[in-house]
Amino acid sequence: MKTPVFWLAVGFAGQALFSMRFFLQWWRSERAGRSVIPIGFWYFSVAGSLVLLVYAIYKRDPVFILGQAGGLLIYLRNLSLISRERRGGATPPPLDA
Repeated sequence: MKTPVFWLAVGFAGQALFSMRFFLQWWRSERAGRSVIPIGFWYFSVAGSLVLLVYAIYKRDPVFILGQAGGLLIYLRNLSLISRERRGGATPPPLDA
């Protein structure tokens, strides 16, 4: 099945956004001298996942749709937790404590 150029561009754009999160995380970790996950990681995750979800829906691929939708919920939840923490909400103890 041949995919129109527009939809290929959408798929590649989503993959590029999704991949940028790893480059951002690597770059920020190198600058910090330790492993960090910047908030931009989650925004790139949401953006890439949304675009890839649209592409997966176009392709009617249930495996791809489920994978992107599930990840999207996790990324949005992480942003919600970060937002709550920044507003001064309760913060649970770290897992490695």
